[in-house]
Amino acid sequence: MLLDCIIIGGGPAGLNAALVLGRARRNVILFDDNKPRNAVTQQSNGFITRDGVAPTEFRELAHQDLRKYSTVLVSPAKVTAVRQINGIFQATTEQGYNFVARSVILATGVRETLPAVRGIHDYYGKSLFSCPYCDGWELRDKPLVIIADHESAFFLAKKVYNWSKDLVFCTNGLPLLHPQQRDRLRQRGIAVIETKIAALIGAGGMLKQIHFEDGFKVERAGGFVTPQWTHASPLIDMLACRSDEMGVVAKDHYGRTSVPGVYVAGDTSFQPPAQVIVAAADGCKAAIAVNTDLVEADF
Repeated sequence: MLLDCIIIGGGPAGLNAALVLGRARRNVILFDDNKPRNAVTQQSNGFITRDGVAPTEFRELAHQDLRKYSTVLVSPAKVTAVRQINGIFQATTEQGYNFVARSVILATGVRETLPAVRGIHDYYGKSLFSCPYCDGWELRDKPLVIIADHESAFFLAKKVYNWSKDLVFCTNGLPLLHPQQRDRLRQRGIAVIETKIAALIGAGGMLKQIHFEDGFKVERAGGFVTPQWTHASPLIDMLACRSDEMGVVAKDHYGRTSVPGVYVAGDTSFQPPAQVIVAAADGCKAAIAVNTDLVEADF
């Protein structure tokens, strides 16, 4: 059966794309192997009517919505390859099954690499986070840390200062700050520590102390880190979508890529902010673009 669209990725972008296309009477399959970037996240915030929802609950509610539309199939299979053959897209699953469609939405998201600090994964998603808009409210007025490994952390520190004035900026031994940036932080009372971190101390994912290699210790209750992002799936490269040297996929406002019939949505496009509500909106726009382009081709 030739489908209208194959959607790869079952996060907010892929789920919302499937919903909009289902309501547009399109035959689609959504591949969701349930390997989300936010697997460590306890709750998702900032989505009206769903503020504080657990990601697992959000996913189940979304699947309930999709079950109302008979033209939407949800598969737990992992797609390992996608190719274009004479204008038709073929997706191959890990089990070797092939599915064909007139279009593809890639909502495969990103993979995070955290700063090189021993034990940081024990705290990430519980007391250390990457987005102050998502988790700043819960950490408001607490003694916080910024753990940085690239220059963008200076701008992150300025944002986090909105939620807590008790900040420590840690470069983990890296020369990240210009003298003017260091001075601006210290003028605001933000301590800058450029010594390498020896260990994070806490229990149950809740940070309590940071130990440095020179023996210095500081009490902290949580904070924010600067992860590096890479594509979670090689599928974007298999389809030869144009991107820049940083991996940012070239797309229009609706997610159309340089390859006709291929669309991106959510974190896959590397366009901040990386929030659930933004990803869902991206999925909606990509679905509208798919339906629009199919209508134009058929009319």
